[in-house]
Amino acid sequence: MDYKFLNKVIEQIVSETRIDRDERKIYTPFSFIYGGEMKLSIWNYSHFDLDFPPHYFDHHCKEVYGLNEDEIYYVWVKYQRIIRDKIDG
Repeated sequence: MDYKFLNKVIEQIVSETRIDRDERKIYTPFSFIYGGEMKLSIWNYSHFDLDFPPHYFDHHCKEVYGLNEDEIYYVWVKYQRIIRDKIDG
């Protein structure tokens, strides 16, 4: 794995993520398809307890960055940790 590239991917996704502490919501750059239409992914804090990347995160990393499954898992774990740290202050 090219960790230098993967860490840049993580930095980019984190920079595109917005945390709204008042509403306890997280706005992510990876979207999901609902009824044939792309929807902004808005999470509450509990979504970051997942041990595996959700489908739309997986899809975003494949389509935008060309990552494979192992790379996606690496990015997910690191991304989760950074976002949790930001939430916790």
